[in-house]
Amino acid sequence: MSRETDLEAMDANLVGGDLGLVEDSFTTMTGKHVDLAIYVEHGKEGQCDWAMDSLKRSMVWDEERFGCEYDLDVFNIVAVSDFNLGAMENKGLNIFNDKCILANPQTATDDDYEKVEAIIAHEYFHNWTGNRITCRDWFQLCLKEGLTVFRDEEFTSDERSRAVKRIVDARDLRAHQYAEDSGPLSHPPRPNQFKEINNFYTATVYEKGSAIVRMIQTYLGKDMFRKGMDIYLERHDGDAAIIEDFVKCFEDASGKDLSHLQMWYTVAGRPEVNITHSYDGESKRLTINLEQINKPTPGEPTKEPKFIPIRFGLVSDNGEDLSWDSVAGATVEEDLMILEKAKQTVVFEGVSSKPTLSLFRDFSAPVSVNSDLTMDDKLNLARLDNDPFNRWDSLQNVALDILVPAAKIGGEDPTPQDLGKLAEAFRSVLMDQTLDNAFKALTLSLPTQSVLAEHVGENIDPEHIYDVRRLALSTIATMIEPELAQTYKSLLDEGTYSPDAASAGARALKNQCLNLLLAADANKGGQVAVAQYHAATNVTDRSAALGALAASNHPAAAELLTDFRNNHCDDILVFDKWLSLNAIIPDEDALDRVKSLMNDPKFNIENPNRVRSLIGGFAANQVQFGRKDGASFNFATNLIADIDTRTPQLAARLLTLFRSFKKYESTRRTAAQSALENLQKSPNLSPDCSDILERTLAG
Repeated sequence: MSRETDLEAMDANLVGGDLGLVEDSFTTMTGKHVDLAIYVEHGKEGQCDWAMDSLKRSMVWDEERFGCEYDLDVFNIVAVSDFNLGAMENKGLNIFNDKCILANPQTATDDDYEKVEAIIAHEYFHNWTGNRITCRDWFQLCLKEGLTVFRDEEFTSDERSRAVKRIVDARDLRAHQYAEDSGPLSHPPRPNQFKEINNFYTATVYEKGSAIVRMIQTYLGKDMFRKGMDIYLERHDGDAAIIEDFVKCFEDASGKDLSHLQMWYTVAGRPEVNITHSYDGESKRLTINLEQINKPTPGEPTKEPKFIPIRFGLVSDNGEDLSWDSVAGATVEEDLMILEKAKQTVVFEGVSSKPTLSLFRDFSAPVSVNSDLTMDDKLNLARLDNDPFNRWDSLQNVALDILVPAAKIGGEDPTPQDLGKLAEAFRSVLMDQTLDNAFKALTLSLPTQSVLAEHVGENIDPEHIYDVRRLALSTIATMIEPELAQTYKSLLDEGTYSPDAASAGARALKNQCLNLLLAADANKGGQVAVAQYHAATNVTDRSAALGALAASNHPAAAELLTDFRNNHCDDILVFDKWLSLNAIIPDEDALDRVKSLMNDPKFNIENPNRVRSLIGGFAANQVQFGRKDGASFNFATNLIADIDTRTPQLAARLLTLFRSFKKYESTRRTAAQSALENLQKSPNLSPDCSDILERTLAG
């Protein structure tokens, strides 16, 4: 998952141990004094400043945004290194894995700082949406989790860049939740049955649950959404609520029927929206044909059309949104159009010139979209659209249009002409001084190998997909190498490290330029990466340089990995980064290297952080995890069987790595199935693993 998993344990309010203490205080909006305390293992107190600052900012934000004042006179956090999960929102005493608390420039990357900030906020926000208003039963898990994820996403958006946060959240939902939706583990945000509730702390419950809340806000507007939240917080304070209670509050606030939106909670899968359009210049009429297809999912062979809010714009040649005189065929209010039938034809009259359609702005609904926009249309949106999400998404779609046909077995390599168009779009983004650095860093990236595999859909050969992506990356980077070098040099900064959004954005762009420079020229780019590694004053830049070398299987990686282990891994959380960096190298020795790393004196198979770092990194190395000989599949299932005897929840989570195994080409598919069937024969397999395994094999 993209977010640390938490577990509700409302009755576990006592922690005993010999711990260090960091103290502070907060004054609420009505003048109440609150003592704040973070308890950590001795010697780690100096790494708690960012967590404490994040907590205080969360408390202020929740008062200002939702009127939620903290109700006790103490708020305690306990963080330990061997905690299996991410965090727990126990009333007044949150319990954390200390990787979600600890941060300083030598141990935490920019991403780590942001995750600490977000997870602190998430667990604090549960004080109202999870504790004061809790869930009637486990089937309502997405009520507290989806709503609280929405709240922490909004917090980060206000603290940092709203545009960048929206892109990151949409990207991560597509990468994790879409894969869940498309496989045997698909389930509704509110499931109607379960064998093991631990297995429903999923991207569907969390991230899709948040997307549903966001659709309610999109449909009603921010002000009306706040009125609905006010009613919910007042009406159900002290209650054990259900989804229907939550939705009813927004119906009462707005006077609108939200039953169609509520259906998103109870139906698995995601709609596929097909779009065609035409423009008649003589009559100045724009016609948009919309069709939604809701494919079967396990246990749900047929589905009704969903209520889909579509934020949109009609983009002119100068980038301004065109107006219209009248519209028929759908409910349209300002920039919001509603698709609620299987098929709808929407006709706009009085559109002064031919527009480029910009649909699903701000990722207004978690759907898959197929449109008749041409490559030039999408490049036009990437250059002109005033919606940042669609600017980013349009370039991603251009890349998918080019790479997916090539990534299929037997597909032809992308043409230099098509890659040249994408390179020119990258150059335009790179040199645009009006764009945020963090936005540029996100936009100057191709879809990941896992996203490409999801779009290929079946008969997947991860090695072939890797080769296609590397070829495209190298070609594009070579075409814009001078601009990459220029931008990289302009962002070199030896000043004091700060985790603020602007500084983190500058480092993100610099390190993305470094990745591309390595793709353009391994020798020159490698020299730059080695130099950055040695000059780095923080772990963000040091690990980014080493990660770029490792991911590209550069010869310099091995020596620097040894240096990193010897000189920078005294802190165990930095050691975890080293494990992951070793595991992502896409060479034939990857599996043997992972096995060897398990014998490192610092590796402890009983510590979930060590396991997640090493095996999670290896799973991201899809070429070697998906080896054709099946050796990695056998290794993974044997490891899962071992871990299941110690930590069933962790074993079950690792087992989800196989959720899409039936989409492999036949040799890999057979090897993965054999490994899973052997795992199924293990004696005393936990209910957690048995549940995931049964659904995975049956799907």
